[in-house]
Amino acid sequence: MFPVLKVSVSGLDPNAMYSFLLDFVAADNHRWKYVNGEWVPGGKPEPQAPSCVYIHPDSPNFGAHWMKAPVSFSKVKLTNKLNGGGQIMLNSLHKYEPRIHIVRVGGPQRMITSHSFPETQFIAVTAYQNEEITALKIK
Repeated sequence: MFPVLKVSVSGLDPNAMYSFLLDFVAADNHRWKYVNGEWVPGGKPEPQAPSCVYIHPDSPNFGAHWMKAPVSFSKVKLTNKLNGGGQIMLNSLHKYEPRIHIVRVGGPQRMITSHSFPETQFIAVTAYQNEEITALKIK
């Protein structure tokens, strides 16, 4: 996924074990299109793909591990095909919002907290619509 999603975490029990999961929720009910240099609603959305969750490869790990540096989701792979293989399927030209789930594991109570990031909404594409982004991605 480009750009990479990174989050800084605080407030975890440094000695407790946690797993970090990532999924994507539809941000609206539109299919989008790129017209004259901007994104505009372009029709009804396709049915949502089956919900897939990416488990961060460092999971499970101690709270101290997660809090020492930003948690990077640089290895998540997105696809527009229903092929499994550890990739998360998204519908092209639909808007999504990343959501992170922090799961406390191994204790008497399994605690889950979820965080959405509206400022990181994006439209899934199979080709970059902006030449400047294409050039940045190639670097």
